[in-house]
Amino acid sequence: MTTAPWRDRALPAAARVDDLLSRMTLEERTAQLYGVWVGAATDGGGVAPHQHDMTADYEWDDLITRGLGQLTRPFGTAPVDPATGARALAAAQRRIAAAGRFGIPALAHEECLAGFTAWRATAYPVPLAWGAAFDPPLVEEMGAAIGRDLRAVGVHQGLAPVLDVVRDPRWGRVEETIGEDPYLVATVGTAYVRGLESAGVVATLKHFAGYASSAGARNLAPVRAGTREFADVTLPPFEMALREGGARSVMAAYTERDGVPASADPELLTRLLREEWGFTGTVVADYFGIGFLQTLHRVAGTPAETAHLALEAGIDVELPTVKHYGEALVAAVRAGEIPEELVDRAARRVLLQKCELGLLDEDWQPQHPESVDLDPAANRALARRLAEESVVLLDNPDGLLPLAPDTRIAVVGPRAADALAMLGCYSFPSHVLPHHPGVEPGIEIPTLLESLRTELPDAKVTFTEGCPVSDPDPSGFTEAIARASEADVCVAVLGDRAGLFGRGTSGEGCDVADLTLPGVQSELLDALVATGVPVVLVLLTGRPYALGRWHGRLGAVVQAFFPGEEGGPAVTGVLSGRLNPSGRLPVSVPRVPGGQPWTYLQPPLGLAGEVSSLDPTPLYAFGHGRSYTSFTWEDFTGGGPETEIGTDGSYDLSVTVRNTGPRPGTEVVQLYLHDPVASVTRPDVRLIGYQRLDLADGESARVTFRFHTDLSAFTDRAGRRVVEPGELELRLGTSSALVRETARLRLTGPVREVGADRRLRCGTEVVRN
Repeated sequence: MTTAPWRDRALPAAARVDDLLSRMTLEERTAQLYGVWVGAATDGGGVAPHQHDMTADYEWDDLITRGLGQLTRPFGTAPVDPATGARALAAAQRRIAAAGRFGIPALAHEECLAGFTAWRATAYPVPLAWGAAFDPPLVEEMGAAIGRDLRAVGVHQGLAPVLDVVRDPRWGRVEETIGEDPYLVATVGTAYVRGLESAGVVATLKHFAGYASSAGARNLAPVRAGTREFADVTLPPFEMALREGGARSVMAAYTERDGVPASADPELLTRLLREEWGFTGTVVADYFGIGFLQTLHRVAGTPAETAHLALEAGIDVELPTVKHYGEALVAAVRAGEIPEELVDRAARRVLLQKCELGLLDEDWQPQHPESVDLDPAANRALARRLAEESVVLLDNPDGLLPLAPDTRIAVVGPRAADALAMLGCYSFPSHVLPHHPGVEPGIEIPTLLESLRTELPDAKVTFTEGCPVSDPDPSGFTEAIARASEADVCVAVLGDRAGLFGRGTSGEGCDVADLTLPGVQSELLDALVATGVPVVLVLLTGRPYALGRWHGRLGAVVQAFFPGEEGGPAVTGVLSGRLNPSGRLPVSVPRVPGGQPWTYLQPPLGLAGEVSSLDPTPLYAFGHGRSYTSFTWEDFTGGGPETEIGTDGSYDLSVTVRNTGPRPGTEVVQLYLHDPVASVTRPDVRLIGYQRLDLADGESARVTFRFHTDLSAFTDRAGRRVVEPGELELRLGTSSALVRETARLRLTGPVREVGADRRLRCGTEVVRN
């Protein structure tokens, strides 16, 4: 085989793969279409739902003689020393290559939602914190660092980012998303993809598509998104991440929309994804998602029918392990029940990707480093920067923050002294270690209590938990009230415990009925406020919670969305004033716990009005965040009389932002679109641009937004994406609810249909003065 054309790197990849496919048996081609989860439990344990009943037993030595498509989570299934794991993976790859006729290794994949999900690897802030930072370049830098760590140990593919747009914050996986706005999700998610792909790692977009729009906020529930919501809210982040980010893989969602499961939908996975968007990479199944077509969706009656539906729709790879694309598929093809060309189509895509990664080259070499550090100082510094930028100061009405350095502080709450309060459900300590009691996290995670004592060494700090995270046990209230009453200020540290499938209050499968703080934490906060001692509420959560009950009664409110291993110093840096808070809300914070679902992307009927006694207006709007300094906006250009431009035109608007306060700070200038009249109902406002400005005290910068009419496009009644003539308003503000400047435009000319080549983002330019 060493002189065969498929080994010739001088030939185009397509020619190499065509030659290789012509030499492969049916069994060898199907072997490229599945992964194997080595070490996955079949006895009821494990980290994924249905792992025990959907993981088939197999004989490894016999299986790999046909070759193997993927190796599933060699580092993310159990705690393994990184260097030992890298050597073990290298040995497994050599064994796979030696066993098959063609000497081709598997493609190894891992989770990397908030860092490499491996023991002793850096735990970065969760994606909701990325959204709060409004800083795509920093997220791209993080993605590149994660990619380098993956490649250093022999991993080729990362199952991230999550590009689902929050539609109901009661959903457990809100922490995994970037926010409730498709433009924010698209721009930040695309930055992560660019970073991961720059390190040579295949980024996998998930979950395609509609997963976050599940009915009742239940995990895996049917999706109720209509045609326009799906096209204008759900899909744009995926389109940008493919077109601009260069993602090479997409993961099909578990859910179904209008009776059609995503994993069996050729309209979604083939016509839209490949024929309209031009995607040429691989589509992989979410774990056991192919099997769910038979067991949960009931659109197939046998394993062969299940495989046929998934292949025909466009799923190339069965993950996490072989079940339907193995013997059942081979037998069905030989019986004439499944066209062999479907196997060839998927195998060709998989092998093209392996060719891109160098895995078809004769001199490929697995990684086998002697030592590996997956949490070096550079990683921790990056995790710290992102955590610091993501902390949101929601309120500070009387200037209680920053805290005085020598004050008496009562720290109260179940999240203050627990290191896991900083981590999301896809961090290794939260995701895997619950199955390995006694194993240390493997990384240093300062708690908020430890960090506060370090941050304010002259302060007198006391602590009591007050109550558990979720158990309804108020027995600690008495001591909490006593500690608070003795202090000058009480810092109440409340929030979530990340977990999986009901083992936490936030995370995959941890959905909630309403947005009340878990357990009796609300009652604890009531008791602390009743002492009369000023209370600073610090929230470490994976979703927003309703805070209207305490509005006007708290000294300050600080929100951090699972800020990662360096979250403790980041949050306490804001409390002490060492850091000026710069985070902005990627999701609205509701006033009341019920009345969901609600996000800021509402048409007029979704806003407050006299026709209902329920007011959905959030307590803190999307994009909101306060600072310890002040800013003025000057010399706005774009106001005045209405300006006319064509439906294919563009328009610039500029403003100078000056830091007029006593210290450096950050302003996030946000550009929103308001469409007064359209042929279908539109959100009252929606984000179409933003710019983070870090300014020294007294410094100013002029930011220019270059709006193109493509950004006003939407899906009309006929299902076309169009730009319509008529009035538009471009609103510059500091949140979706606080407008500082407005430009009024009139679009003239015909209705213009736009396609996949349209502009997806607003250009920006910053000139510092």
